[in-house]
Amino acid sequence: MVHAAKVNAGGPALASQAAPGCVSEVPSILFANSSAPILGPMLNATASAALSDLKTIYPTHTAEIIGKLELREGPRGNDGVVFQSISGITYQTVCGLNFEDNIMPYLSVDSFESCIQKCDAHNYDSHRVECVAALFVPSRLNNEDDCYLKSSVKHSSPNEGTVVGAVRYKVAQSASFTAVTTLATTSQLEPRSSSSAASSISSTSLSKAKASYASSSSASTILSHSSSAAAQTLSQSTIPQSSTAPQPGATFGSGESIIVPKVGGSKLHGPSENRPTSQYIQFDHPDGYQLPPDLLQVGVNGDLTTDYELSPQTGVLEVNENTQSILAPLKNVPHLSRDGGRGGLVNGQHLFTFCDSGSYSTTTFAQDGDFLAFVSSSVAVDVGMNGLAGNPVFLQDGIGEWSDNVGRQRGFAPMTQGEQAYNIAMQGKGQRYAVWPESSIIPLDGKRGLMYAPIIYDNVNMATKAAVFTYTGATLLEITAGGRGGPVANRTVRKLFNQDEVEWGCAGGLRSWGPSGYGGDDGKVYVFGAVSEGLLLGRTTPEAAADRNSYEYWTGSSWSQSMPPSTSTAYFLKAPIMDVDVFYTPRHLTFIAVYLTIYADNVFYYRYLKAGGAILPPFAPGGDKNSDYVENLLKYEWSDEQVLYKAKPGLNGKYIYSGGVHLGYFGPNDISNGGSRILLSWTAPTGQEPSTATSEYQIVTAE
Repeated sequence: MVHAAKVNAGGPALASQAAPGCVSEVPSILFANSSAPILGPMLNATASAALSDLKTIYPTHTAEIIGKLELREGPRGNDGVVFQSISGITYQTVCGLNFEDNIMPYLSVDSFESCIQKCDAHNYDSHRVECVAALFVPSRLNNEDDCYLKSSVKHSSPNEGTVVGAVRYKVAQSASFTAVTTLATTSQLEPRSSSSAASSISSTSLSKAKASYASSSSASTILSHSSSAAAQTLSQSTIPQSSTAPQPGATFGSGESIIVPKVGGSKLHGPSENRPTSQYIQFDHPDGYQLPPDLLQVGVNGDLTTDYELSPQTGVLEVNENTQSILAPLKNVPHLSRDGGRGGLVNGQHLFTFCDSGSYSTTTFAQDGDFLAFVSSSVAVDVGMNGLAGNPVFLQDGIGEWSDNVGRQRGFAPMTQGEQAYNIAMQGKGQRYAVWPESSIIPLDGKRGLMYAPIIYDNVNMATKAAVFTYTGATLLEITAGGRGGPVANRTVRKLFNQDEVEWGCAGGLRSWGPSGYGGDDGKVYVFGAVSEGLLLGRTTPEAAADRNSYEYWTGSSWSQSMPPSTSTAYFLKAPIMDVDVFYTPRHLTFIAVYLTIYADNVFYYRYLKAGGAILPPFAPGGDKNSDYVENLLKYEWSDEQVLYKAKPGLNGKYIYSGGVHLGYFGPNDISNGGSRILLSWTAPTGQEPSTATSEYQIVTAE
């Protein structure tokens, strides 16, 4: 739940101008993503009428309406809704106005709330408040630009279209919103295709905000060896601007040498809490595909992956103009039990991705839930950013994840019709196919991420419950986020790498950004190949990630298009790794590797790259624009292994697993942005039944 901001009812009235229909449109759009409580008066309506309007529009909404809904007369006869964005910023709504000057990027979003998120995102990127207002045009469809960010509200004019706006509360208090009298006609907000105005700031920079953060995690602080070392801030004004990907603010260490990282401390947050959405998309599911009996055999059959189209019964559905009208309430709040918990930042949202996920009817400590369904993957968004305050995080599964009104899930990673039909036919017999998103998300650009997910064949002895998991290859998931339905995984290729090859990308990878900086489309995508004693390295270009022939591999002395065998010893990092993240830290001017080992000792270890001098990306001040800074992983040795964080075992005393770093969680204080804080997450087994309130697994956080 987003906490209500304290608004001084006796303070200055907030001026606004109501457009026709604005009273009814603001609440329905404002509440689109279940995260923004109303804190103040409704536009041009009595308190009782406003409250009735909200309940009519969203009768099953789980968010509370906080504060009195009262009418306060302003200079123009009415006031706006005062509310908090998902990032905790207080805004005031205005309707039917356009602010003429200082136009920022034209964007396409799916809700008023998403538009406001983009404003918060831009300010995060800039490390200062540049966006003070967000204007949304709800009538725009078909991917037209419907979101406009403004850096000033000094000159306003009526808009002949229906425009819903939000102005930062402190700015609204001091603004009069006086219309520009020199304009001959009312202004219009036009899509970029029809506008002559050129934007100097691209929308890709907006996707980097920490607008929502994700579940169960542990955060540690890594300090510089020398606290007196000077630092320099990289902002949009300090590097050349790209038309595709402006560099967000980042603080770089100073000097010609790397700065040795040291651990400063940690704090346990506790297990995350699931907060599912209360609606689903109600439609008739197509009949499932049925396999002939000769294909329903025990054992791996790769044709079930490669020879069939994707199943329409799986994958997250999107809320759009076609599905908006068929939203319906869930009958109960489903209980979820799942493991995994890796993820990352995609389009301003922090995601947590899970492997095997079971859903159950509403569960309490006094009453266990009834089993509903089981899928091999699911996804949630951190809706509270509670980890910033050292508290357990709240995770929310999207509207598009639910298959029916009781809370069965569709699964995050789409299955092929062959895989899905096999799973349905073999249900209860112990055999199934699974797609497990096991690693952290690799950023692709400012709006998309990549996951190389293993395709697993699971064969369970139903008498002994012993399971044998067989790797059958890897698929590629292209992940988008920001829509009301929830994050979506597009399975761009059914199988990218084969069963008898190194498990490329399944342990993760990292993005080597080019001269255009974070969010750009240049540079490289690097993938890890986990083998028995360490990590191999492969790479491709961002646009060719789905083409297996585009990859090249490090042989120990050069790059080659010949794929090395699993017996290769061309490690860039030698360690008995179970889970790993490798990332660049601008504060320390080098790379850090964080990992769990196969020894099940519940310890996150870290190493830093002992480079001969400061490593600078091509977009950093002083960086070589023709260099690939990730190639330094192949040039230098790693430091000795050191302890980053010692986690407690699960409630049943068993070891933790699926541990990883959630880069970007702490905004400008995050280690990936020049700060020193790291968010970790892991799965802790409980020894309890999944139908209990404790669940079979906990996704734990700490700092």
